[in-house]
Amino acid sequence: MLSDPTRCRVLLALGDGRALSASVLANEAGVAASTASEHLGKLLDAELLAVESHGRHRYYRLAGPHVGRLLEVLAEHAPTAPVRSLHEGTRAHAVRRARYCYDHLGGRLAVTLMDTLLDRGHLAGGDGRFHTDQAVCDRLSAPGRDVEYRLTAEGEAWLTAFGIDLASMRGRRRPLIRYCLDWSEQRHHLAGALGAALAQRMLSLEWLTAAAGSRAVIVTDAGAAALTEQFGVRLEPPGASA
Repeated sequence: MLSDPTRCRVLLALGDGRALSASVLANEAGVAASTASEHLGKLLDAELLAVESHGRHRYYRLAGPHVGRLLEVLAEHAPTAPVRSLHEGTRAHAVRRARYCYDHLGGRLAVTLMDTLLDRGHLAGGDGRFHTDQAVCDRLSAPGRDVEYRLTAEGEAWLTAFGIDLASMRGRRRPLIRYCLDWSEQRHHLAGALGAALAQRMLSLEWLTAAAGSRAVIVTDAGAAALTEQFGVRLEPPGASA
């Protein structure tokens, strides 16, 4: 399924958790509507996509967060795509700076937030780093499961004060804490229900906003100030060298 570049472009276009129409996905993939329809059918049959109908229109989305994790793992091992224009270079830098990884944050912002939670003792169980030389390491067979991160009492109190409703997440099928191996930073970023809740909270506070037509996330001026004050996170300005 993922050996075809068109299908990969379709999946990447949906990597931020949105539901998009076939016509939009055809445009994202750079193919005719009939070609996109054929590929969408195959992705549905493979259970990589789900579809929902609204009136006469059908909207496609990733079948779940496991597909988003799969895309991140594959991106880690894929060769770097050549940059052919200033626009492509700017867009690639923005994606590496901060992006959606399905419904949680990825990129430099996300791994820095993970480091902050670990340094402050809010999370325990790992160091946020990708270790391949240990007996227990990040394996492709079980991404996000090898290191058992856990929330500390201090972390629970801090996240509750930050406006995260931890009680509503417990007892659900989705794990509270998972992690992804961030393909652009080669470190861990926070996933699971807690990762999604943190991303949503920052969006509601207008610290972040979604970039049009991309998985990239834009940190607002207010967000940059708040992230520095509350998390000690300082990102280089957009366009600065990585």
